[in-house]
This record gives sequence, C-alpha cells and structure tokens, in this order.
Amino acid sequence: MGKQSVQYTSLAKAFADIYGPVSIIGASRLTGGDINKAYLVQLSNGSNVFMKANAFENADFFAAEAAGLASLASSGTIGIPKVLAAGTDPGEEAGYSFLLLEYLTPSGKIPGYWQTFARELAALHRADCSSFTPGGRYGYSRDNYIGATPQDNTQEQSWIAFFRDHRLFPQVQKAAHYFDDAFKADMTKLLDHLDEFLIEPEHPSLLHGDLWSGNILGGPDGKAWLIDPACYCGHCEVDLAMTRLFGGVPEEFYEAYRECTPLEPGYAKRFDLYNLYQLLNHLNLFGTGYLTPVMEITRSFVS
Repeated sequence: MGKQSVQYTSLAKAFADIYGPVSIIGASRLTGGDINKAYLVQLSNGSNVFMKANAFENADFFAAEAAGLASLASSGTIGIPKVLAAGTDPGEEAGYSFLLLEYLTPSGKIPGYWQTFARELAALHRADCSSFTPGGRYGYSRDNYIGATPQDNTQEQSWIAFFRDHRLFPQVQKAAHYFDDAFKADMTKLLDHLDEFLIEPEHPSLLHGDLWSGNILGGPDGKAWLIDPACYCGHCEVDLAMTRLFGGVPEEFYEAYRECTPLEPGYAKRFDLYNLYQLLNHLNLFGTGYLTPVMEITRSFVS
C-alpha cells in the first residue's frame, strides 16, 4: 500500500513486470474526470486494472499522484488503491503517459459508512507526517497539482503563511485579469489580514487536498476509499471544508469527525476561506462561472 511506484518506459513492460506474460484483451473508457482519460483494462490472466492516460509531456501529473497515494497509504488509516506503475510509452505519434492502479470493485456500503469514514479520516489527520515535512512545518516533500494547476508545496513554519503565500496568492495572481480595481483592493486586504481569520493548528496533518465527494469511493471492504489526491501537510479543516463543495457529504460524517477531533470555534467560517482556494483554482481553470462565489467569500471577510 505504501510502496512508491516504479517508473516505466512502456506500458507493455509495466504489465509484464507486474503480472508476467499477459496480454490486454479489453479496454473500456470510463467516464468522469476533466484532465485525464481513464480506462478499465482487462488482462488475459483475469486481472482488471484501472489506467489513467495523458499526454507524454504530462508524466509528472502521474508521478505526483502516485507519490500522494503512497503517502496516504503509508498512514495505514484509510483505504487507498494500490499504485502498480507509472511511466510513459512512446506509443504512436506523440506517445502518452500512464498511471496503473488497483481496480476497485465496490461491495456495497457497510452500516455506518459515513461515520467510519469520518473516524478513519480523523486518524489520517492525526498520523505523524514528519517524514514529509520535518520539524512541524507545513507543505510537502514535492510539488504537485490541484487539478491541472501546479501546486507549490514549499515548506513554511507557519500554516497561515503557507496558506497565504503558496495557496491563495498564486491563484489570485493568475485570476487578476478577472478582477476590477475595487475587488483587487479587497483581495489584498484579505491576504494582508489573513492571520485575523485563520488559526494555527496544533500540528500539521497529512491532507488529501482535493476531498470533494467525487474523490470518495466505496471500496471492496464496503468502506470509503480515497482517490486523486493533491497531498500536503496543513490544517485538517482544509479537507473538511472541501467536502462541503461540489456535492457534499451527510451531516453524520461531520458529527462523527468532531467526536474524534473537536474543532475550534469558528470552523464553519474558516471553511469558506479554505474553499476560496479551490474556487479560485476553478475560476482559473474553467472561467467566470466561479467569479461570483470568489467575490462573495472575499467580501464576507473584508466588508
């Protein structure tokens, strides 16, 4: 579960090293995802493999994802699909990059599915992450991606400084052409006074980093498994905030999480600030449909 993937220079070599002499007998395109193509690959030995593919030059997307999955799995707290291989294949024409993962076959949800997920997520957030950010710092051992956007994980001793300088500020810079002068002033004010709205956690938590409902899947054990991470070490409230966006999860999840890890007063308001990062990223990736919530959240803090 926690083993780092091997980088391969061809898909055939990856399958041969993992399974021995096999051939692909079927490949079905799977729906979902805006960035990568996804497939269910069926092999001659009866194995099913989940495969992601992207352009040859985007191989680092999958190297980063494999590293994130391995980091989450190393905590031993929650279901994570096994990373089988990552690499590139010259293919035809321009070639492609790929990531091979264990194919998850859901078995039906166990009783108390959301409460169990909450307890396991709380355990992940309590797990020691000093191997990724020594000395109680915030950030991660490598840069990665939030969607298709590079995510700077330069380590900082202060959580608030990290979130300001390596999360909000880069997204604000990219989105500046959407903002008029008045809103730019509001955003500057928010960044300058971020320490009035956020709090420093007791310790860094290893975060999934992109924990919307689509990245929470029912696994073969009937419990929730996590996919598509954008890992770093930060405040546990970041992951909880993200579960409120784009679908949400039931209230019993939050009740069970708070029983394991009580949250400091004002967490619901801080959720808005943490989700501002995600909304700014969506604004930069997908356009003006996300401008209104970005402006509303910002002005709710500085008005």
